[in-house]
Amino acid sequence: MACGSPPTPVAELSLTAVLRAALESSPPSLPQHHWRILNALLACRTLALGGHRYRCQDCGKTHFVPHSCRNRHCPLCQGQAASEWLAKQETALLPVPYFHLVFTLPHLLNPLISQNQRALYTLLFTAASQTLLQFGQKRFGAQIGITAVLHTWSQTLLDHYHLHCIVTGGGLSGHGDRWVSAPPNYLFPVAAVSKVFRGKFLSGLEELFAQKSLQFHGQLQESAQPEAFKKLLRQAAANKWVVYAKRPFAGPKQVLAYLSRYTHRVAISPTRLLNWDEHKQTVTFTWRDYADGSKRKIMTLSLKEFLRRFCLHLLPERFVKIRHFGFLSNRQRQECVSQARGLLVDSGLKQSVEPVELKAKPGLVCPYCGSQRLSLIEIVPAGSRFSPARLDSS
Repeated sequence: MACGSPPTPVAELSLTAVLRAALESSPPSLPQHHWRILNALLACRTLALGGHRYRCQDCGKTHFVPHSCRNRHCPLCQGQAASEWLAKQETALLPVPYFHLVFTLPHLLNPLISQNQRALYTLLFTAASQTLLQFGQKRFGAQIGITAVLHTWSQTLLDHYHLHCIVTGGGLSGHGDRWVSAPPNYLFPVAAVSKVFRGKFLSGLEELFAQKSLQFHGQLQESAQPEAFKKLLRQAAANKWVVYAKRPFAGPKQVLAYLSRYTHRVAISPTRLLNWDEHKQTVTFTWRDYADGSKRKIMTLSLKEFLRRFCLHLLPERFVKIRHFGFLSNRQRQECVSQARGLLVDSGLKQSVEPVELKAKPGLVCPYCGSQRLSLIEIVPAGSRFSPARLDSS
């Protein structure tokens, strides 16, 4: 690893190019699930996935449009996925304050989490949501609404497990007959929330151990012994756990603007990649040091280490990283949101949620003249060996 002045970025440096170089230089031993993800990313928007060929009715030229992999770890595909998801979330926004809390797990537990991702990611969602719902009941006597997004990385691609929670400023009363509002600038005491969250997570961890539902490999094998595991729990309980409450959002529109940046983010954006040195087998990227005033810094890693860190953040198969709780849970979401809107209007709050401008799904246009008058002339099957020049011609 090295730091210094940012080098001149390589033209059109992509995450795919860096990953391909890393895999070719030193093929790692990876789970089959990880190989499927990486192969999808490498094939995205290439002939490996096929595509469509169009002819422009105005200028007469043809061009090829490759298929996307649509994998949730692919930075090329997640922009449109985020826009489509946000369009659905906008219908559930209410004209109330929204709060942002971040639940972070101590790094002491990182090795255990990395070997038990599905179980402990799920426990993180459970402990954080139950804590917030419990405080909502005690403080307001109401069921609040929560949208939670899992992130597993730090700016340097190391494991940093935390949950971003967007919480409604108030909720539905026990009988659902009135809306109970929270103060506009304060939700819950963070220190108390942190203690309850810690207790719930460690209790859940102890239960998973008792059920023999945890894996212990390599250096963690010693922790599989009951006394050693209890020692780990005591060490984790001895430290303060970080629950960070950010400033309340200025309104529902800001909630969606925030979510648009966070929900479908991958471990590293291609815009952060600066240089790939083929001779030295290194990659250089930017990162923000939040412990040093959010200063922009650079880091250089070997391709092998970069790949290792990237793979830390590949999610288990079919694992849901965006979840809703309280009155926003999927089972009752539509009914409860409609009920809440009616109660807010009855209470005299008639302001509407300002529509958010979302990126429209890009339409097909001719890359030569910009015309939208295109005719499909060929469906190119996956695995074709034609060159792009063969597919793009006049």
